[in-house]
Amino acid sequence: MRPGFPVRRALTLALAANALRPMRARSTAIPAFFAGWLTAELAPQLLAVTAADVAAHTARHGLRRPSDRVGLALAGLSAAGLGALITGARRADREMTDALTEALGQDYADRLEPAEPSAFLRQLAWPFRMSDPRVRRDRDIAYAPGGRRFLLDVYRPVEPVSGAPVLLQIHGGAWVIGNKDQQGIPLMLHMARRGWVCVAVNYPLSPASAWPEHVVGVKRAMAWVRENIADYGGDPSFVAATGGSAGGHLAALLALTAGDDRFQPGFTGADTSVQACVPHYGVYDFAATSGSRASAARLRLLSRRVVGKDPVRFLDDYVASSPLDRITDAAPPFLVIHGAHDTIVPVREARLFTERLREVSANPVAYAEISGAQHAFDVFPSIRSAHVVRGVRQFLEWTYLNREVTRESAPPRR
Repeated sequence: MRPGFPVRRALTLALAANALRPMRARSTAIPAFFAGWLTAELAPQLLAVTAADVAAHTARHGLRRPSDRVGLALAGLSAAGLGALITGARRADREMTDALTEALGQDYADRLEPAEPSAFLRQLAWPFRMSDPRVRRDRDIAYAPGGRRFLLDVYRPVEPVSGAPVLLQIHGGAWVIGNKDQQGIPLMLHMARRGWVCVAVNYPLSPASAWPEHVVGVKRAMAWVRENIADYGGDPSFVAATGGSAGGHLAALLALTAGDDRFQPGFTGADTSVQACVPHYGVYDFAATSGSRASAARLRLLSRRVVGKDPVRFLDDYVASSPLDRITDAAPPFLVIHGAHDTIVPVREARLFTERLREVSANPVAYAEISGAQHAFDVFPSIRSAHVVRGVRQFLEWTYLNREVTRESAPPRR
């Protein structure tokens, strides 16, 4: 049975309220994330549905009954909330611009080509469309033996390219779930349209694999890129890494541990350095050395489900895997992106990581804190994610154009 008009409008109002002020208690973090994430990023579509529902109900039943008027009032409140979410999403444009200006200088965009104005509208009209006729996708390429967890996809322009910069996308999923087909696609399609070659990788997951097999798999993929990406039109001398959540952790760790033999068993001589890193809502305090309660709670989950080791007895193993504790002055250029409303990985973790990175890095460190954004806000195209994607593109293109003046990213071998 379909819920009544007031109930439908009350539900939309509750969703909008949670997206504007998400519940942050540990017991409600997961449901608050899912509800807030979808509502915030689909606010224009939900506003259209609300308007259509009000129009249809009014035309059919009028506003004679008290319940009709209650439903209309609730619809007005939810429309105001959804409108506030849309306005907040548009702030991402200025937030990305401010972050890049602070890190790269006022004139950072002078040498960059303008964005595609028509692509933005197409993405909003079809938010779950994950393909583009201008982009070719080569699927399920094995980068190492071991089955589907060692496969990657290559996204590249339909028109052949040569010597194109490369973007390596690492999916998230708490190190236990996820797939290369599910995340980072809007960014990869955008970059491939701009002439880049993008690589989305699978990697081993727990509980079938214990840490550090996850990062070892990513480094094997990076070694494959160095050796083979020229066959797909890519430039193996410039590879940027990106990813969200656990993928943000792995991207940051990849960027900070080039030459670390413990993560490259059997291929210690391979060059796994990256020339730029753009982690989204990443996990940086893997060892909980910051003293954060949220990090300590996550550490208990990591010890049971991912690492399989007591963090007290094996703290060094956790520290070796923690981007917050692996920062050196040889870090490549970073753009750290995090949502201010993230209920899965608190934003203060990204702030601390950026602060420590800026203290020692010889390269630019940009930080974009996206107001109103939940975890995983960029999984599908939205107003907010479109602005963030364009900002990421600008950072990557700037870094590529200025690669001769940025410091080499490979730290000393440990």
